[in-house]
Amino acid sequence: MRKIVLLALCSLSLAVSAQTVSLDSCRNMALRNNKEIQQASLAIDKAGYQRKEAAAAYLPQFDFTAGYIYNSRKVSLIKEDQLLPTKSFNPQTGAYDFNLLIDPSTGYPVQVDGQYVPTTVALLPKSGLTYNIHNLMGGALTVTQPIYMGGKITAMNQITDLAQQLAREMRESKVEDVIYNVDAAYWQVVSLCAKQKLARSYVGLVEKLDNDVKAMVSEGVATRANQLAVDVKLNEAHVDLTKVDNGVALSRMLLAQLCGLPVNTLMTLADEGRDELGAELVPTSIDMNQVYDKRHDIRSLQLATQIYDKQVKVARSEMMPKLAAVAALHATNPNSYDGFENRFGAAFSVGATLRVPLWHWGGLSNKVKAAQVEADVKRLELDDAKEKIELQVNQAAFRYQEAFKTYEATRANLTEADENLRIAGIAFKEGMGTVDEVIAAQTAWLKANSEKIDAEIDVQMTREYLNKVMGNMNY
Repeated sequence: MRKIVLLALCSLSLAVSAQTVSLDSCRNMALRNNKEIQQASLAIDKAGYQRKEAAAAYLPQFDFTAGYIYNSRKVSLIKEDQLLPTKSFNPQTGAYDFNLLIDPSTGYPVQVDGQYVPTTVALLPKSGLTYNIHNLMGGALTVTQPIYMGGKITAMNQITDLAQQLAREMRESKVEDVIYNVDAAYWQVVSLCAKQKLARSYVGLVEKLDNDVKAMVSEGVATRANQLAVDVKLNEAHVDLTKVDNGVALSRMLLAQLCGLPVNTLMTLADEGRDELGAELVPTSIDMNQVYDKRHDIRSLQLATQIYDKQVKVARSEMMPKLAAVAALHATNPNSYDGFENRFGAAFSVGATLRVPLWHWGGLSNKVKAAQVEADVKRLELDDAKEKIELQVNQAAFRYQEAFKTYEATRANLTEADENLRIAGIAFKEGMGTVDEVIAAQTAWLKANSEKIDAEIDVQMTREYLNKVMGNMNY
């Protein structure tokens, strides 16, 4: 029973993997599974977070800071006990006079070693001015509100907004590259499948001729040399068929890999069984201004140029004054506000900070000039890219028209090759033609069919490339 279930699952897997898929299906699978596109999507998310980070600079910033220090000793404000002289009120003078020892004979204060001798003193003990700071703790809750930062906050917000747009444009560029690569792989498979079918038809033609020549040799109306010539062509046809079979297998692997599937996935393409792909010339009008507006790489360079212009403003903001309002709630233990008791004491403060750059020996001005040079370089890159794109678009349009003309010529050649093969076959049956003529007609027929297949695929790819360089890809 278990084997039956496994066989059923394997059969279902093969049936699903061998389903017919269209070009749009391949594109969608590639877009879902491509790692570079996923990375580009994450870059958009990152730019979005950076934009929000820049916007937060407009708002007040709240911070909490705390610290702890262990000290091995206490701190004393005096070295030893102090004796301080005192004063008494003198009604005669209306002021306070020092209480000094008076010499009765002179009526003046007594001096010992040049110092007056007080009659009363106030004791200031050392222990009263000694504080326990073994465990010192402190903390502060601060609020900072930028008021004017020289235009830096505004410029940074503009830069991050442009950076997010740039990330989107770069992702779209990668999407177009992936789609173009998928289209190329898809039509490569279609082309090789058509050539595989053609190679099998050619093998059938040569085998039929080989059988006819063998019969003629047995009847004595053809030579051994004729048979050897046909055998050589038959071997060549089998070798070519083997090469085409290998090419089909490898091209299918490439397409599966681009679609994000295992390389051994079996897929039948919707266009691989068509006998005639067909092609028609689509008129194309080129307006380079519209092309520039649609091209993601040009839009990316335009955004990059704007970013570098904003970078100049950021550099210039370093030369401007910076003003911010600050408020803080801070606490210490021991209480530094009330006798250094071993408890927390808190206070609140409000203020403002102003920073004005005065002289930096040209460092700030040179920084602005360097940023301006970078912006000018990016502007030149944009102009150069536009010139190259104009050439690219015109070359692509020329290649597309040339591919269509080639396709029309191969159709005419194929009609002639079909007729030539038919006439050569009739002449050979009637005994009017030679084996070499039939082989030549078959070879010309194979070449004409192969060239027509290449021309059909070339029309498809040159049209897709023209759409890509003009920014007209539909997906």
